[in-house]
Amino acid sequence: MRRFLLTLGVSVAFCVPAAIGLPVSAAFQLDSRYQDKDGDMIADIPADASAQVDPSMLIFAYTPVEDPAVYAEVWQEFLDHLTEVTGKRVQFFPVQSNAAQIEAMRAGRLHVAGFNTGSNPLAVACAGFRPFTMMAGEDGSFGYEMEIITYPGSGIEKPADLKGKTMAFTSETSNSGYKAPSALLKSEFGLKAERDYTPRFSGAHDTSVLGVANKDYDAAAVANSIKARMIDRGLVEKDQLKTIYTSQTFPTTGFGVAHNLTPELQGKIRNAFFSFDWEGTKLLEEFSKSGDTKFIPISFKDDWAVIRQIDEANGVVYSCN
Repeated sequence: MRRFLLTLGVSVAFCVPAAIGLPVSAAFQLDSRYQDKDGDMIADIPADASAQVDPSMLIFAYTPVEDPAVYAEVWQEFLDHLTEVTGKRVQFFPVQSNAAQIEAMRAGRLHVAGFNTGSNPLAVACAGFRPFTMMAGEDGSFGYEMEIITYPGSGIEKPADLKGKTMAFTSETSNSGYKAPSALLKSEFGLKAERDYTPRFSGAHDTSVLGVANKDYDAAAVANSIKARMIDRGLVEKDQLKTIYTSQTFPTTGFGVAHNLTPELQGKIRNAFFSFDWEGTKLLEEFSKSGDTKFIPISFKDDWAVIRQIDEANGVVYSCN
């Protein structure tokens, strides 16, 4: 068993992966500091009003990216709307890692956030994260695919060709950046990290994409929605990359709140997401590149079932200290 320390006591353990897509539910349990009396698999709002918080300023964080400054600008119009709806000042917090983002919410320093697909279960279990929305297309369709990419001329035409090569992952908590591809390579292609290929951790999807385009890595596992936005922004050229595997569709970044915000404030934040007018905004300009044009309601229990199955296939065990 390999054990990865995230930060400040939140850790995840990975065992040898089994096949993806098992018809079972992953063993999932909230940390003992949280309660789930209604069975929706997320932390309840504390019943005791003295345990609820109503901060004068809301701290918002989007999932870690290569250039947080770009996304601070992309999100500004939404944050202005959030201020208008809640009556609170809102500060964008540029997180450097999934672990730092989770720890910030667990410690009470982060109130509203978008956690990436793979770290959502850890944020729910260990940080009291209450996801309620994600981005979707105009027709309500949502999600992205994990792609294994390489560069033209690498000699890699299919996943089996990764033997003896360097493979970039993003972080241990990422679904498409680590969990799904590592399980896939082991179960479907018999490739085991260290034995058959050399794993590297880039820290972010856009870093992995750039690393492959610049031939720093032979291949990488990335979310194709992020790759598409990078191509659209001209950060990489389409002909610098080649896809050798595409997965099933997964849910994308889940947005939500810290569990202990007052019910009234949680309601206002929820309303801000669903009342935001995307038309003419930088948010639409950026995320329409991957087909997203609005926020839709989600259920962690239902929409993240496939991700919890992948966690179980990987033998993921959460330890929240």
